Amino acid sequence: MHEHAYGPSETGSVVLDLGGETGALIVHTGRNLHGREIEISREEDRRTHSAVRERRVRDGSFHSAVYPDLPAGIYTVWWDESTPVGTVSVHGGAIAEFMWPSSGFGAAG
Repeated sequence: MHEHAYGPSETGSVVLDLGGETGALIVHTGRNLHGREIEISREEDRRTHSAVRERRVRDGSFHSAVYPDLPAGIYTVWWDESTPVGTVSVHGGAIAEFMWPSSGFGAAG
Protein backbone atom coordinates (compact mmCIF):
# COMPACT_ATOMS: atom_id res chain seq x y z
CA MET A 1 0.00 0.00 0.00
CA HIS A 2 1.35 3.40 -1.00
CA GLU A 3 0.22 6.82 0.17
CA HIS A 4 0.85 10.25 -1.31
CA ALA A 5 0.01 13.82 -0.38
CA TYR A 6 -1.86 15.13 -3.42
CA GLY A 7 -3.77 18.38 -3.40
CA PRO A 8 -7.40 18.51 -4.48
CA SER A 9 -8.43 18.26 -8.11
CA GLU A 10 -10.73 21.02 -9.27
CA THR A 11 -13.84 20.78 -11.45
CA GLY A 12 -12.91 19.91 -15.03
CA SER A 13 -9.34 18.80 -14.25
CA VAL A 14 -9.95 15.06 -14.91
CA VAL A 15 -10.48 14.03 -18.54
CA LEU A 16 -12.03 10.65 -19.33
CA ASP A 17 -11.73 9.16 -22.82
CA LEU A 18 -14.90 7.07 -23.23
CA GLY A 19 -16.17 5.18 -26.26
CA GLY A 20 -16.08 1.88 -28.08
CA GLU A 21 -14.69 -0.70 -25.64
CA THR A 22 -13.12 1.94 -23.36
CA GLY A 23 -14.71 3.00 -20.09
CA ALA A 24 -13.68 4.49 -16.76
CA LEU A 25 -14.04 3.69 -13.07
CA ILE A 26 -14.50 5.92 -10.03
CA VAL A 27 -13.91 4.35 -6.60
CA HIS A 28 -15.64 6.52 -3.99
CA THR A 29 -14.04 6.53 -0.53
CA GLY A 30 -14.08 8.52 2.65
CA ARG A 31 -11.60 11.31 3.31
CA ASN A 32 -9.74 9.00 5.71
CA LEU A 33 -8.21 7.29 2.63
CA HIS A 34 -6.84 10.54 1.14
CA GLY A 35 -3.50 9.75 -0.51
CA ARG A 36 -3.87 5.97 -0.43
CA GLU A 37 -3.30 4.15 -3.70
CA ILE A 38 -6.02 1.62 -4.52
CA GLU A 39 -5.24 -1.19 -6.95
CA ILE A 40 -7.63 -2.76 -9.47
CA SER A 41 -7.20 -5.57 -11.97
CA ARG A 42 -9.15 -7.20 -14.79
CA GLU A 43 -9.12 -11.01 -14.86
CA GLU A 44 -5.46 -12.04 -15.03
CA ASP A 45 -4.22 -8.61 -16.18
CA ARG A 46 -1.56 -6.73 -14.28
CA ARG A 47 -2.88 -4.48 -11.50
CA THR A 48 -3.08 -0.74 -11.92
CA HIS A 49 -3.46 1.85 -9.19
CA SER A 50 -4.74 5.34 -8.58
CA ALA A 51 -4.43 7.63 -5.56
CA VAL A 52 -7.45 8.79 -3.59
CA ARG A 53 -7.77 12.56 -3.92
CA GLU A 54 -10.20 15.21 -2.88
CA ARG A 55 -12.41 16.09 -5.85
CA ARG A 56 -13.90 19.56 -5.70
CA VAL A 57 -17.12 20.02 -7.62
CA ARG A 58 -19.75 22.74 -7.81
CA ASP A 59 -21.80 21.30 -4.92
CA GLY A 60 -18.92 20.52 -2.54
CA SER A 61 -16.21 17.88 -2.48
CA PHE A 62 -15.76 14.12 -2.21
CA HIS A 63 -12.83 11.68 -2.17
CA SER A 64 -12.21 9.12 -4.88
CA ALA A 65 -9.70 7.29 -7.03
CA VAL A 66 -10.25 7.67 -10.79
CA TYR A 67 -9.21 5.12 -13.41
CA PRO A 68 -9.54 6.50 -16.97
CA ASP A 69 -9.16 4.59 -20.23
CA LEU A 70 -10.04 1.09 -19.00
CA PRO A 71 -10.83 -1.75 -21.41
CA ALA A 72 -14.35 -3.08 -20.78
CA GLY A 73 -14.52 -6.02 -18.38
CA ILE A 74 -14.99 -7.15 -14.80
CA TYR A 75 -12.49 -5.55 -12.41
CA THR A 76 -11.45 -6.61 -8.93
CA VAL A 77 -10.87 -3.78 -6.44
CA TRP A 78 -8.13 -4.74 -3.95
CA TRP A 79 -7.91 -3.91 -0.24
CA ASP A 80 -4.28 -5.06 -0.10
CA GLU A 81 -1.93 -7.46 -1.92
CA SER A 82 -4.18 -10.49 -1.39
CA THR A 83 -7.63 -9.31 -0.24
CA PRO A 84 -10.31 -8.26 -2.75
CA VAL A 85 -12.86 -5.67 -1.64
CA GLY A 86 -15.27 -6.45 -4.47
CA THR A 87 -15.80 -6.42 -8.21
CA VAL A 88 -17.24 -3.92 -10.65
CA SER A 89 -18.23 -4.15 -14.31
CA VAL A 90 -16.75 -1.50 -16.61
CA HIS A 91 -18.57 -0.99 -19.93
CA GLY A 92 -17.29 0.79 -23.01
CA GLY A 93 -18.50 4.36 -23.31
CA ALA A 94 -19.56 4.55 -19.65
CA ILE A 95 -18.30 5.46 -16.18
CA ALA A 96 -18.62 2.69 -13.57
CA GLU A 97 -18.72 3.55 -9.88
CA PHE A 98 -17.68 1.52 -6.83
CA MET A 99 -18.31 2.43 -3.19
CA TRP A 100 -15.38 1.57 -0.93
CA PRO A 101 -16.74 -0.23 2.16
CA SER A 102 -16.90 1.92 5.28
CA SER A 103 -16.42 -1.08 7.62
CA GLY A 104 -15.37 -4.70 7.62
CA PHE A 105 -11.88 -4.27 6.14
CA GLY A 106 -9.90 -2.83 9.04
CA ALA A 107 -9.61 0.56 10.68
CA ALA A 108 -8.38 2.41 7.56
CA GLY A 109 -11.39 1.57 5.41
